[in-house]
Amino acid sequence: MSGKQEKFFLGRQPILDRRQEIVGFELLFRSAEANFAQFDSYSQASASVITSALATFGIQEVLGGKLGFINVHLSLLLSEMLELLPTGQTVLELLEFIELDETVVERCRELKEIGFQLALDDHVFSQDNADIYRVVNIVKIDILETDMDQLPEIVRELRRWPVKILAEKVETVQQFETCFSMGFDLFQGYFFERPVVLNKKKIDVSGLAMLKLLQQLTLDATLMEIEQTFKENPSLSYNLLRLVNSVAMGMREKIKTLRHAIVMLGTNHLRRWVQLFLFAGNDSRGINHPLLEMAAVRGRLMEILLQQKGVTGEHAEAAFMTGILSLLDVLFEIPMEEIIASLNLTDEVSGALLERKGQLGQMLNLVEKVEATDFDAVTSLLDQSRVTLDQLLSAQLEAFNWRASIIS
Repeated sequence: MSGKQEKFFLGRQPILDRRQEIVGFELLFRSAEANFAQFDSYSQASASVITSALATFGIQEVLGGKLGFINVHLSLLLSEMLELLPTGQTVLELLEFIELDETVVERCRELKEIGFQLALDDHVFSQDNADIYRVVNIVKIDILETDMDQLPEIVRELRRWPVKILAEKVETVQQFETCFSMGFDLFQGYFFERPVVLNKKKIDVSGLAMLKLLQQLTLDATLMEIEQTFKENPSLSYNLLRLVNSVAMGMREKIKTLRHAIVMLGTNHLRRWVQLFLFAGNDSRGINHPLLEMAAVRGRLMEILLQQKGVTGEHAEAAFMTGILSLLDVLFEIPMEEIIASLNLTDEVSGALLERKGQLGQMLNLVEKVEATDFDAVTSLLDQSRVTLDQLLSAQLEAFNWRASIIS
């Protein structure tokens, strides 16, 4: 990115379906030079910010094969700039202050015909909008700005048109369950990151085995000890063999034993896989599990940010592990203190996870604010961490790319 180009923040907010699998991301752009108070929301970034962002990143890399929801104001909706976007992967969100007149309806028809999907952002239902409801694919309802008592009627009314209905600002599991029972199709918000209550749920056998294996790999256990853990857990062994086969495709050598598979894979690759499989293997959502998405990007982003400072080896690996482990309390619904007690982690990693202490804690705090698109907090944390916005953006792109390429 050259100095003349406008600098911007990039945020991704996951959008989930009724199975709580990620189907897309809303991409949020904000100019770094803009006074935030001038904007009602960072979704009103200028067309130049959005187009320079897409030119810099490449939307496929940012989305990893998922749909991309991009806010458009009227001038951008009517402009030819939209042709820069991949039609099959882009959902154009009409911001709520766009007047849904004949010109807009006709433009939406044109865009739909060439392959774009369309959504109405922060929409307030009205019978007067029947023409646009016949064209758009998705209607987004801000549940915090809408009377919950009116929501069932709004959903019933919208069912007269072939649209999917998306609940925005879903921040708790209770809100998700309420909207789910009303018949909403899609959900946006961080409810999946916040369990109802940490209720000391029992970790199942495979989860315990993965935690044990992670501890062994962290403490440099012997090959025999690692092999024994696999032998005690047939499902773990099966997944190991699947992993080795997919990583070692094209290798002529046949896998002879579990030990052979472990050696072929290598402990570094195995450690990464264990950390990620804790999420992917925990339920049927697999690679589309939103916590896996967050944990993978969080860990890799922390690692890259440290590598940019010249930190490599074990310390960079500790950064990756800190990011991954920071969501295990949500995954297993067990307090972080208990997870840490069972893993025998270093004081640096423990301090980062429990109190956001030290360099790792500071990096974890930064990437959490990036996830939450709290760009004002990100600005001050970048200064404290001595990370530039350009470094953050390049690290995000690399982390998104890596996440899209990893094996589940």
